Amino acid sequence: MAAALVKPHLHSDPEADLTVASLESVSKNYGSVRALHGVNFRIGAGELVALLGPNGAGKTTAVKLLLGLMEPNAGKVRVFGGDPTNPENRIKTGAMLQVGRVPETLRVREHIDLFSSYYRAPMPAEHVLALAGLEGLQDRKFGELSGGQKQRVLFALAVCGDPDLVFLDEPTVGLDVEARRLLWDEIRRLVGRGKTVLLTTHYLQEADALAHRIAVIHQGEIIAEGTPADIKAKTSGKRIRCITSLSLTTLRLIPGVTAVKEDREAFEIHTSMAEPVLRELFQRDARLSGLEVASAGLEEAFLALTQDGRSRNNSTQN
Repeated sequence: MAAALVKPHLHSDPEADLTVASLESVSKNYGSVRALHGVNFRIGAGELVALLGPNGAGKTTAVKLLLGLMEPNAGKVRVFGGDPTNPENRIKTGAMLQVGRVPETLRVREHIDLFSSYYRAPMPAEHVLALAGLEGLQDRKFGELSGGQKQRVLFALAVCGDPDLVFLDEPTVGLDVEARRLLWDEIRRLVGRGKTVLLTTHYLQEADALAHRIAVIHQGEIIAEGTPADIKAKTSGKRIRCITSLSLTTLRLIPGVTAVKEDREAFEIHTSMAEPVLRELFQRDARLSGLEVASAGLEEAFLALTQDGRSRNNSTQN
């Protein structure tokens, strides 16, 4: 229903709210490899913040730092105003990660009971099973579940303790469209109850639908931050889809083209200046067909931001 797409209310001035988690001028290196460089990042109480970035951009490192799984080389990491490794802070935090899988031989209900025992006031197991869509699966072994069912178990383990801060790392990977939408509704309900959520995802539609605020990280630095509308406003470009005999390389070299990808039998071209690109396309390929032109969305803004960031870094290095 349309009402399900409405994001929970957020105070008009997030900066005035309590900061639940933050990175303050944080840098982290793995030997000679720089993962994060001088990152400043905050999550306010009751916010759902999406941290977006290409593979290797520093998302996982940022999450691990906030979870207290590693320490920074410089800067401060704060969760609930203190050290994330503090036991009092840990029991107020839940996490759904893509690494560190749970034992395959334990049953779903056994996993939930075990994780619930780590918290002072966990939710009833029946409620956890219902909200994660696991009813009827409580006696199945984790190793016998499908990929989507395993994702729902990991979500259940992240929220079973009724934590105030929840980290969701790619929560809907492996879910079909219906299951993904149902999980979105549960995430919205978490935030509606005043919980704070940090979401990492490669589904940009997911970030657009759920997040109050988005931070884009690229090559270890936050390069853009704001509401989904703010991020999309950073590019006024267009998306051109067409069937053409021109090669991928040729399309990329057309002035004004920022990105090109294959989409089945067609190409999807992102550009900040649609009209001259269209003229060039028709001039080079008189048989061009299947033409569609649409306004840029979050995906186009994300590609433009990360490619601009790459260009800036390359220019600096050169």
